[in-house]
Amino acid sequence: MDVLVVGDANPDLVLRGDVRPRFGQAEQLLTGADLVLGGSAAITAAGCARLGLTTSLLTAIGDDVFGDITRERLTERGVTLIQPRTATGLPTGLSVILTPPEDDRAILTLPGTIPTLRPADVTDEHLAETRHLHVASLYLQPQLAAGLAGVFERARARGVGTSLDTNWDPAEKWESIAEILAFTDVFLPNANELMAITGLDSADAAAASLVANGATVVMKDGARGARAWWPGGACAAPGETVEVVDTTGAGDSFNAGFLAARLSGADGRQAALLGHRLAAIVIRNRGAIVPASTMADLAPDQA
Repeated sequence: MDVLVVGDANPDLVLRGDVRPRFGQAEQLLTGADLVLGGSAAITAAGCARLGLTTSLLTAIGDDVFGDITRERLTERGVTLIQPRTATGLPTGLSVILTPPEDDRAILTLPGTIPTLRPADVTDEHLAETRHLHVASLYLQPQLAAGLAGVFERARARGVGTSLDTNWDPAEKWESIAEILAFTDVFLPNANELMAITGLDSADAAAASLVANGATVVMKDGARGARAWWPGGACAAPGETVEVVDTTGAGDSFNAGFLAARLSGADGRQAALLGHRLAAIVIRNRGAIVPASTMADLAPDQA
């Protein structure tokens, strides 16, 4: 494998239009609905595979219709699925994304099988077969979070690169993060997550506090682009003006573009530019779809 992605996989039901609930049995009419591949880890894995990386996804999926849909979507995108076990009696996770006409959204998630991954599910055999290990949606998976520092330590000892996108912590406790980041090569937060994790209100200061331990920090900042810091350097990837259709999966697609570029030998600035370009392409489509099939489709004006 070029990359082993570990984390959540589930369908996303994306509803658009008059989606703000009004109780009292009022019927509301939508302008659109799509059932698409969801889960931060699954979206990143699908993006990596579409960009030419040999990609596997380690995830827990139930034996139900939502699990069948998830397996089918991942297979269509060229991702090899690794399931450590079936979470007996638990349904596959599901997210319902409510997208009103204005630039906003709400996400309702049924965890289902998502929290059942354990550190032991990432075996030494898996690490021996991959160049890079990426973990997503850490705080939806408390068992995995509690032991991820040990997993990343094992990966580093084998020369396997590591990257982490925690996504937001619903409890806002950010437990175990310092221990995990000590063994993380690339940390991929958005701006709000970076500030929350460090407790600092300056991106430069927050990044500096993490880079001091040797990590590369890549901050996704929406339309403003992205910034990256590493020991001895920093860069910025400017934003792009695009017509936004659906922002679902933009950050996860950024991760895929960044990782594909880095594993192909690009430097930090080139990788951040390509990650942002991929996110800009994705948000012009419904769902977290990566329409480009090769790195060359994204690269021409990135020199």
